[in-house]
Amino acid sequence: MDLLKVDQVFSDDERYMWRCLELAIQAAGRVAPNPMVGAVLVYQGCIIGEGYHQQSGGPHAEVNCLQSVPASQRHLISQSTLYVNLEPCAHYGKTPPCADLIVAHRIPRVVIGQVDPFPAVQGRGIARLQQAGVQVQVGVLEKQCGWLNRRFFTFHQHHRPYVILKWAQSRDGYLAPPNRQRMEISHPYTRYWVHRWRAEEAAILVGARTALHDNPRLNNRYWYAIAQPSASDTGRSVRMVIDPHLQVPGTHHIFDQSMPTWIFNFLESRQEGNTHWIRLQPNASVVEQVLAYAYANQLQSLIVEGGAATLKHFLDAGLWDEARVIYSSTLLGDGLPAPVLQHAQLLDEMPCGTDRICWYQHVRSQK
Repeated sequence: MDLLKVDQVFSDDERYMWRCLELAIQAAGRVAPNPMVGAVLVYQGCIIGEGYHQQSGGPHAEVNCLQSVPASQRHLISQSTLYVNLEPCAHYGKTPPCADLIVAHRIPRVVIGQVDPFPAVQGRGIARLQQAGVQVQVGVLEKQCGWLNRRFFTFHQHHRPYVILKWAQSRDGYLAPPNRQRMEISHPYTRYWVHRWRAEEAAILVGARTALHDNPRLNNRYWYAIAQPSASDTGRSVRMVIDPHLQVPGTHHIFDQSMPTWIFNFLESRQEGNTHWIRLQPNASVVEQVLAYAYANQLQSLIVEGGAATLKHFLDAGLWDEARVIYSSTLLGDGLPAPVLQHAQLLDEMPCGTDRICWYQHVRSQK
């Protein structure tokens, strides 16, 4: 599930905005900490240029879109409408301001899906366009644009990563057999989905018991549409383990130095290669401290893969945004009970082999 489904007849503006979203999502897992953005340039009902932000530090969607316009049609740019799912930037970062680029090309109309919550932008791009006489429309497919960049929005609005909970449970509601031995209860096809999810998020987290007994690698081995990040790429996947008393031995896979790994504990702070031990305060919420540390280190999303106690901590704290539950056809009869979701709305579901994967969104009470 990539975007919210919409059952409606689209207006022209909505159709072109939807194309922006289709382009933008091609960069999933590659642009963090930047948002996913697509841009489409339309002249009299015909698309003459399109592009998307392909990787962090690279040209923005608007730049790629304008550069894609054929030489024979470049004279039409100043008579066209530009569609972009997120407000064009108005500040100098790694690239020049896109709002200035739009003004320089004398584009008369710009349709924007959503205002950028990033403080350096947040309305400034729109103001820059309007000051130059550009007709600006904001809010086309706003809900869908927000869903696409939910990680980016959560990070900047709530000052924490977007939290996804993930687990697989048997048909009768158990995570593992009574002896808690490692057992694959989900269909092999489901692993490809799990590894795709890992590749798309900034961090993967488990608790000490899962790390100790399952000895997971917590990396992406089956989804190569998005390459496993290098250890020096701080904007991409980090392995996290909550191990308060440092029970996981150094011979386990998480200490193989293949990617950045953070060990949250109560005992020490130090670093060896790509492994960082981060000391937490025992008298404060572990979940809140982990999220605060991730936020301070610019990680916009986090997928929590277990175990039961760790998942329960996030659920009890209400610090989760999405849950992805794999319902297996396997029957265990007894064992470790699966977490219970509350305040959750089913967003989508699909069969996968003999499994069923369901996506849920956390529904928070309006106060």
